[in-house]
Amino acid sequence: MTATLSGGEIILWEFIGTAILILFGTGVVATVLLPRTNSDGDTASWVLITIGWGVAVFAGASIANATSGHINPAVTIGLAIAGKTPWSEVPFYLIGQFLGAFVGAVLTWLVYKLQFDHNEDNSGTLNIFSTNPPIRNVVWNFVTEMIASFVLLLFLLEGPYKSPANYAAVSVLVLGIGASLGGPTGYAINPARDLGPRIAYAVLPIKGKGRPEWGYAWVPVVAPLVGGALAALLSLVLPATI
Repeated sequence: MTATLSGGEIILWEFIGTAILILFGTGVVATVLLPRTNSDGDTASWVLITIGWGVAVFAGASIANATSGHINPAVTIGLAIAGKTPWSEVPFYLIGQFLGAFVGAVLTWLVYKLQFDHNEDNSGTLNIFSTNPPIRNVVWNFVTEMIASFVLLLFLLEGPYKSPANYAAVSVLVLGIGASLGGPTGYAINPARDLGPRIAYAVLPIKGKGRPEWGYAWVPVVAPLVGGALAALLSLVLPATI
C-alpha cells in the first residue's frame, strides 16, 4: 500500500500516528507522576503506565495505518533492511515520526498545563516526556534498550504482524516489554518516542523543570536502531515458515 502513497502522505500519516502515540503514552505518565490529577498517584503506577503505552501503540499505529503504521524509526529502518519498506520512502517516515513525537509531547503539556503550573517540584518531570534510567550506566542501558527493541522488531517481522487487524497483538507485546524489560531504562524502544518529547521538554515553559539530560539522549535513539537492525538481519536468514 505504501508504494502508491506520496512522500507528503507518508509524512502526514506518520506525523498524526506518532503524535497520538506520544500524547497517550506521555499522558499516562503525567497522570501517575503529577499531583492534583484524578489518580493523585494512588494507582499501581507501573501497571498503569505499561497499559497506557500499549494502548498508545494501538491507537497511533491504527491511525497511521494509511502508511502501514510504523510510528517508530527503528521499525522503519528494520523493515527497510528486511526488504519490506523501500529505502526511498524511509526519509518521509522519519520526518513524520520525529515531528509527530514532538507535537504529541506538546499536546500532553497542554492537557496537563494546570498540573504543571501547580506542581511544587517539576525537577523530575523529564520522566513524563523521555526515558531516564534510575541507574545510569550507558553501556548497560544501551544493552537493555537494544534487547527490548530486538524483541519488538523480531515479533513485527516474524510474528502475526501481517495485517492491520493485528495491531492489538503488537500493543500487548509492548505492554509485556514494559512489564518485563522496561524497569532498568523506561523502555524507549523507539528513537522518535524519546528524542521528540525530550526536545519538547527542553523548549516548553515548565517552571522549575529539570535538565533534558542530553548526555544520555543518544542511548534511546541509537540502541533501538541497533536492536531493530539486528532483528531484521536475523529475519533475512530465518526459514520462511517461521
